[in-house]
Amino acid sequence: METNDAETRLTETEPEEEPEAPEAGEPLALPVAELHLHIEGTLEPELIFALAERNGIQLPYADLDELRSRYEFTDLQSFLDLYYANMAVLQTDQDFADMTRAYLTRAALAGVRHAEIMLDPQAHLSRGVSLETCVNGVASVLAGSREEFGISTLLIAAFLRDLTEESALEVLERLLAMDAPIAGIGLDSAEVGNPPAKFERLFARAKEAGLHRIAHAGEEGPPSYIIDALDILDVERIDHGIRCMEDPDLVERLVDELMPLTVCPLSNVRLRAVDTLAEHPLPAMLAAGLNVSVNSDDPAYFGGYVDDNFAQLKSVIGLSEFDCVRMAANSIRSSFASEERKAELLADLAASGH
Repeated sequence: METNDAETRLTETEPEEEPEAPEAGEPLALPVAELHLHIEGTLEPELIFALAERNGIQLPYADLDELRSRYEFTDLQSFLDLYYANMAVLQTDQDFADMTRAYLTRAALAGVRHAEIMLDPQAHLSRGVSLETCVNGVASVLAGSREEFGISTLLIAAFLRDLTEESALEVLERLLAMDAPIAGIGLDSAEVGNPPAKFERLFARAKEAGLHRIAHAGEEGPPSYIIDALDILDVERIDHGIRCMEDPDLVERLVDELMPLTVCPLSNVRLRAVDTLAEHPLPAMLAAGLNVSVNSDDPAYFGGYVDDNFAQLKSVIGLSEFDCVRMAANSIRSSFASEERKAELLADLAASGH
């Protein structure tokens, strides 16, 4: 479960052509950790078309403009429908490697120095793509991420909460049997109607195996889902968690426990969890003393990477430089990186002049 900063890779996978990084938003000088990132959600439209051509896949979109026109979501499910459909282009180790390298290239421009990256193995198994293909394709790039991009990384296997716990347990056992280089497990996909309690045995097994545990809760689901993720799943971090603000007692508990909340502002607006960025609860969460960090979630779909999120927060809600530094420090301390790596990044943050 060490951070990936080795100089050797699991497998050597060079892309046929270096993926072109999207233009960066306002540069972020702060060294940050990205703790809420779905690697499949970094598939930019251009890469989707390139992989489709390479794999002989006929896309249901005539061109990039038609695909981009589908990126107006009404809720989480409308996004998930497109998200899963676009995964069809991921067929080989090389595809997963190219997607991962493209993300790290862009993340480095955004100031990301450590990334904990979620992969949805069940979404690929259901398409007939092997566990080895998706895991090894991503891990082959992560193994050299520190050397190539200056970004230490960890891989997290995220499980789909709209599937059964039995399915998740089976995949987890397969990951453990193959000694997959995963540092932890997560819980994602459709939250409403799929409470944390549904996965009690899965998280108990992960804890027994020495894995870190995180879960999406309180994005569309109620504050009680956050409580259950803490009490039933024994998670170490809550992904999203914005609806905690509806429960003052829960807020007090989260503050007391310094529980990390990985907030994704642009994602929340795109998925209509929050109507506008100006109405986002982030300022209130900071004022309450919550341990909040800023993350990009599925940046190819939600309008921005970490630097874009910070830039929009500064522009729209007047986020202060003090709060930017505070959340950068939160992200580093809330990561599963080694204590040595955390100390290194915090020292870099202190030396950054912000």
